[in-house]
Amino acid sequence: MRSIIDILDLSVEEIDSLINTACDIIENPDKYCDKCKRKKLATLFFEPSTRTRLSFEAAMYELGGNVIGFSAANNSSAAKGESVSDTVKTVSCYADIIAMRHPKEGAPMVASMAASVPVINAGDGGHNHPTQTLADLLTIYREKGSFNNLTVGLCGDLKFGRTVHSLINALSRYSGINFILISPDELKLPDYVTNNVLKKYNIPYEETTDLLEAMPKLDILYMTRVQRERFFNEQDYIRLKDSYILTPDKLDTAKQDLCIMHPLPRVNEISVAVDNDKRACYFKQVKNGKYMRMALILMLLGVE
Repeated sequence: MRSIIDILDLSVEEIDSLINTACDIIENPDKYCDKCKRKKLATLFFEPSTRTRLSFEAAMYELGGNVIGFSAANNSSAAKGESVSDTVKTVSCYADIIAMRHPKEGAPMVASMAASVPVINAGDGGHNHPTQTLADLLTIYREKGSFNNLTVGLCGDLKFGRTVHSLINALSRYSGINFILISPDELKLPDYVTNNVLKKYNIPYEETTDLLEAMPKLDILYMTRVQRERFFNEQDYIRLKDSYILTPDKLDTAKQDLCIMHPLPRVNEISVAVDNDKRACYFKQVKNGKYMRMALILMLLGVE
């Protein structure tokens, strides 16, 4: 039995295989409609979610399976003080696979050690979000045809942005990747990511506060929101929340084949006027997330 807690739990070859499966699902959906018949996915979401929870559920339903679970901690026995370990031991009696989101870093790892079925980390605090990264990778692959030789701009909250941390880990294993890290000084990429990934593997990167200066160089622009729920101080959030707002005029110097991405939810960091730009790929990311979660469920359940 195997769980996926971190994107690095998957080898490059396994990611390539998941992408191939996802592309086949896109081309031949009917082939997969009964692959998980009589299987159950439990969605244990101790933190609010729209896309991740619903895409896991849609993925399982489209594979012919069923879904049980809860969408907030106060809808579970966690509200009574039950431990994560006891919750997943119980749910393992009812389900074949678990997708879990939790506000505390490391909680899905604890869950995977207690569960008797595979656990997928659906986001833990500011730490990791491997299935969002799979959605991101499929989007990049479908837009660019490759992960090699890309300049990737990561913009906004790079300190608490778990999607950013996971994506850096994933892309750093491909050749010719160059990162431009665009953020206020207070929301810079944490040292543990800079030191343990970028510096350790000699990945070229530069840090800047200026999105417009970086724009002409970018093949990928990955926007993120400043996350109110990660701040201890409301004044700091208010001061930083509008640091970067992408509007059509700011794309004047961008490449014509730029891929604009965002893990969503968006607040105001991308103007809705950008949605009509052919380079906007964030709603494609949403759909790609469902396909990659379908592929991952099949892999973890050992379904051919």
